[in-house]
Amino acid sequence: VFPIGGYVKIVGMVDESMDTDFVEKPPQPWEFRSKNTLQKAFMISAGVIMNFLLAILIFAGIAYFEGKTAAKTTTIEYVEPKSPAEEVGFKSGDKILAIDGKPVLTWDEVMNSLALKNSVSRVEFEREGVKQSLNVSSSKFFTAISKQESPGLNPSGTRTIIQIVETLRPAGKAGLKTGDTIISINNQPVLTNAQFMNIVSSNKETALPFVWKRGDQIMQAMIAPDKTGKIGVQIGQAYTGPILKTSYGVFESLEMGWNSMINAIKLQISGVVSIFQGKVAVKQAMGGPVMIAKMATQTAGMGLITFLSFMAMLSVTLAVMNILPLPALDGGHLVFIILEGVFRREIPAKIKIGFQQVGVFMLLALMVFVMYNDLTR
Repeated sequence: VFPIGGYVKIVGMVDESMDTDFVEKPPQPWEFRSKNTLQKAFMISAGVIMNFLLAILIFAGIAYFEGKTAAKTTTIEYVEPKSPAEEVGFKSGDKILAIDGKPVLTWDEVMNSLALKNSVSRVEFEREGVKQSLNVSSSKFFTAISKQESPGLNPSGTRTIIQIVETLRPAGKAGLKTGDTIISINNQPVLTNAQFMNIVSSNKETALPFVWKRGDQIMQAMIAPDKTGKIGVQIGQAYTGPILKTSYGVFESLEMGWNSMINAIKLQISGVVSIFQGKVAVKQAMGGPVMIAKMATQTAGMGLITFLSFMAMLSVTLAVMNILPLPALDGGHLVFIILEGVFRREIPAKIKIGFQQVGVFMLLALMVFVMYNDLTR
């Protein structure tokens, strides 16, 4: 997601408005240009700082009121075919013991260790009772996540659940309802969304035996995917295994909030770097208002905590994007402020205007691109 942010006109500052009427007049005490370097830097960075603080507070609030809930397993139940997980050598049944020498106890620790850095990780695991190790390229996992694709690793206890059912489509007519957990399709156990979609899409207009669980009831019906290979449902993945829940005090929650914000920054920076390196397609990585609204709606439907986590991530994204040293962004203004502080003289207004014109053109082009990308995604 690539939010651009807003605009605030600051008196006595050359910005996107291209207003230079004040340049020939003596600086006034209340104007931006009359402030010292530290004051200017703080003012131009205030929005970014508040974005980071908001993210910390949201993450800390979640940690304090909800604690941390993690899947208490490091065993891989299913590796998706042709996925990054299969490419690096993982197999179903592997139990991950340690990553880079650090023992892991939960699935969150596994995924954070593998996906939040653009390097090679040493993974120790147990396969059929024998301890082994692999050198895993973490960038493969990060790239998949950046493309909103599955890295292919699924923990033991994962199940596919029905989130939305279209009543007039095959699934609705057969009696599937929101909240149902899929057990098997065509006599094949279904553990992940990838399995569900592969089986259904490869059996167009063919009646398949579906078995699912609703509460304590086991139900079944014959359902035939339509000619497009769909049955009219939106699916999600749920973890049904043992849970490790940790509670935090005020200061621990603030530390958790800080660490979560730092991890979010690393993820955003890695994403930007991956775009410039060509590892992630720009069309897949960027989204605008339509994509943000869609993701907000989806996360809101998953519960308040998921929605708040999305808002915190969006706040971090906005901060990271705005602090980039590009014309017309806060980071671009900050570069001029620092240069003026170093050379102890103001950069000519003509140069600033030139850079702002370039920046405005870039932003307008980007806005057109992300809107087109949203509408054609």
